[in-house]
Amino acid sequence: MFKDLSKIMKQAQELQKNLQQAQEELAQLQVTGEVSGGAVKITMTGKYEVVEVKIDPSLRDPDSLDMLEELVEAALKDVLEKIKAATEEKLGSFKALGADFSGMF
Repeated sequence: MFKDLSKIMKQAQELQKNLQQAQEELAQLQVTGEVSGGAVKITMTGKYEVVEVKIDPSLRDPDSLDMLEELVEAALKDVLEKIKAATEEKLGSFKALGADFSGMF
């Protein structure tokens, strides 16, 4: 009986180690969302921190701010979806075990 308990504890420790490694990898991840062939690019970390925002100079026209705002919004949505997908890929196997990562970052 203690052998089985010891084995379960060892597996739990290994699982915790793997989860921590996956979380660290996600924290280091940088993902870029872009629209209009790269005219607007937003780069964020796996912790949802904005690293960089790039806007093509041709879009900096005061008369077309509405279009620029829409492109920035679309690029932001793109990068957020990519981070979500990367998180699901990294942590999906842990979710199958019943782990809840909502609000993790």
